[in-house]
Amino acid sequence: MSTLVADAVADGVIGERLWFYANYHCNLECTYCLTESGPAVARRTLDPAWMVERAREARDLGFRSLGVTGGEPFMVSSMPDTVGRLADVLPTVVLSNATLFHGPRFDHAVRALAGRAVHIQVSLDAPDASVNDAGRGDDNFRQVADAIPRLVERGLNVRIATTTVGLTPGDLARLCQLHRSWGIPDEDHVVRPIVARGRAALAELGGVVAGLHDLSAELCLTADGAFWSAFGPTVRSGRVDTDLLVTRQTAPVAVPAEAMVRIARGAPRGDDARLGIR
Repeated sequence: MSTLVADAVADGVIGERLWFYANYHCNLECTYCLTESGPAVARRTLDPAWMVERAREARDLGFRSLGVTGGEPFMVSSMPDTVGRLADVLPTVVLSNATLFHGPRFDHAVRALAGRAVHIQVSLDAPDASVNDAGRGDDNFRQVADAIPRLVERGLNVRIATTTVGLTPGDLARLCQLHRSWGIPDEDHVVRPIVARGRAALAELGGVVAGLHDLSAELCLTADGAFWSAFGPTVRSGRVDTDLLVTRQTAPVAVPAEAMVRIARGAPRGDDARLGIR
């Protein structure tokens, strides 16, 4: 085990989770998407075997959990099996819009993930279809509200992630009441601001400006390199931002992980991440 990385994780200098940007294509085109994902963008997928190998390296370095994001990871047909293999290495969370969980895809996900150390973190931004769908696409709310109870019923662990700049306290209370009715407790509901990067920046949607010392250090491996955070490998007008790039080299994981530790430990005293969003 790398003492440098393991000690940094134990001390909270860097986060315990290693992220994979599994793919960039998506069936939605959300107005605030960090990576300008959509059906027509280049897939830029990570190889499943490569991901599992990096996960094992991460475990041996001292990381304690894994994350998978995109794009929409479940656009990749083999993703349930890949996430199941990752969960055999370390507990895993996979981010999803939950609109593909029907028919054979739903059955595949249940077979591969039910009862495993996996959480599916589903995006849902408002308790009303009109508000939610304005940012995420037509019929999104209905599909999510249909999928989540079925996933929970079949034994999958589900979390809710809400991205917002203007949800009122009353609307948030109604959204919480909704996810509780599905059996999802408050501790499995993440509420975070829109980050002013990617499509959100181009559309001038507002949100928070997030730089190196605003974001928690959670190493993210992508097709373009290793980044400071899963909020790091953003895309603007088709080009990947590199301001939060740690290293171009992603394997072995020790290379970007140790580089991140050196950056994090070199930060001025008291310059901890201010936003704390994940």
